[in-house]
Amino acid sequence: MRTTFGVHMKGGVITERDPDFCTVRIRAAAGIMSVEQIRGIAAIAKKYGSGIIHCTTRQTIEIPHVDPKSLKKIEKLLEKNGTPIGSERDEVVNIIACPGVSRCKFANIDTIHLAKKIDDKLFGKEMPVKMRIAISGCPNACTSPMLNEIGIIGRIRPLRTPGLCTGCGTCVEYCKERAIVVKRGISVLDPAKCVQCGVCVRSCPFDLLKADDRHYLILVGGRRGRHPRIGRELMEVENEELVIHVIEKIVNWVYRRAWSGRLLSEQLDDLQFEKFRKDILQEITEKTGKTDPAAV
Repeated sequence: MRTTFGVHMKGGVITERDPDFCTVRIRAAAGIMSVEQIRGIAAIAKKYGSGIIHCTTRQTIEIPHVDPKSLKKIEKLLEKNGTPIGSERDEVVNIIACPGVSRCKFANIDTIHLAKKIDDKLFGKEMPVKMRIAISGCPNACTSPMLNEIGIIGRIRPLRTPGLCTGCGTCVEYCKERAIVVKRGISVLDPAKCVQCGVCVRSCPFDLLKADDRHYLILVGGRRGRHPRIGRELMEVENEELVIHVIEKIVNWVYRRAWSGRLLSEQLDDLQFEKFRKDILQEITEKTGKTDPAAV
């Protein structure tokens, strides 16, 4: 995990345009904080900052315009508040996640629980490159997981109960991909168009569509910025335990092999991504006993 530095050297302490001041970024896995913690941050920002806070794209909070002389006091107060200083440099930075099954009707997985588990294991780990991890509960991809160094998407494969479809067409109306049509009174799915969002399963008024396979798609090497790039699909896994195992493998692979000064997306081929993919597919296939390495 993170090496012990003086507070001034922590990744969550960011020098501002005016170098006499800094911004303090806070650690908040999946952007979850209690009302009491938010009150605590507000009090710190009022006393030691400029009286405002900034909500970031990585679902955390920053306290801007801080005098560096106050950093040690702020660090202790944030630790006591349960919202310690975060990270922003070449590290595993704040894990982001959509609301998941606890609140979103489209979600297929418990994103918040998974984000917190990944945070516990990997947050702040020093890396040769910045590692952003984003989790989305469904292919709507509200957290843009495909534009992060590691992305996780919850998906399900719909299963139709043979002989019972009434041909009502409700699933056809709800499918945004136009992957379903009614033929001869029965709904027919085109797997090539299906993105495995699961909306059709929840839309069926007679409960004749089932979630055949709830799984996690893991992508590697995406990026935002001035030259955005979609991450490459690594593999599908079927449970949280395997997700965390694979994420740790990815992070360790990048830690051992990547070069500093280049984004991960720019060096995947140099890092022999396809060999890594083949090796981890084989390992997880052996671990799970699955015969289909594409979905383990």
